[in-house]
Amino acid sequence: MDDYFAGDPRTDWERMLAGDLYIAGGPEDERLSRRAVRLTAAYQAAFVDDPEKARPILAELLGGLGEGAFIKPPLAVDYGVHITVGRGTFVNSGLTALDVARIDIGEDCQIGPNVQLLTPTHPIDPQPRRDKLEAAEPITIGDNVWLGGGAIVLPGVTIGEDSVVGAGAVVTKDVPAGVVVVGNPARFLRSVREWD
Repeated sequence: MDDYFAGDPRTDWERMLAGDLYIAGGPEDERLSRRAVRLTAAYQAAFVDDPEKARPILAELLGGLGEGAFIKPPLAVDYGVHITVGRGTFVNSGLTALDVARIDIGEDCQIGPNVQLLTPTHPIDPQPRRDKLEAAEPITIGDNVWLGGGAIVLPGVTIGEDSVVGAGAVVTKDVPAGVVVVGNPARFLRSVREWD
């Protein structure tokens, strides 16, 4: 097996948190991953009977959950602990939030069904063979952002406050504040202040 990290005394978990290349599957990674699976399943089961009684489970899963924030299951996360959701944010069903790096969702956001927030990345250079390596970049979503159903936000993206991402858009680059973006890859359509 190749020693990708000769001379680097850090664990893969420490490299992951630093945003550097790492190999997934270490003990901390496995422990938090299993915890996330257990808590997401418990949240979904409890939500069926009483969404308010399910909320403490969601708060335990996530790194931060603002007052009045609401996430409709099902929910899929890598760890949960790297995700914060701001006050008053509504997340519809089917959110996939791969939180190898931080995912910060602002206040009063509206997130449509089946949105994907994806922080992991992989090297694409096959020489030398590096197919086991991963890295991650954080995602930041400002206050009062709307993400349409099926939107995908890729690693390292920041979406500015008061912006709208159209349904099915694939956001590959930062989105400035106060704009509407659509398409694949997402492109500027207009300012949110412009009226039809």
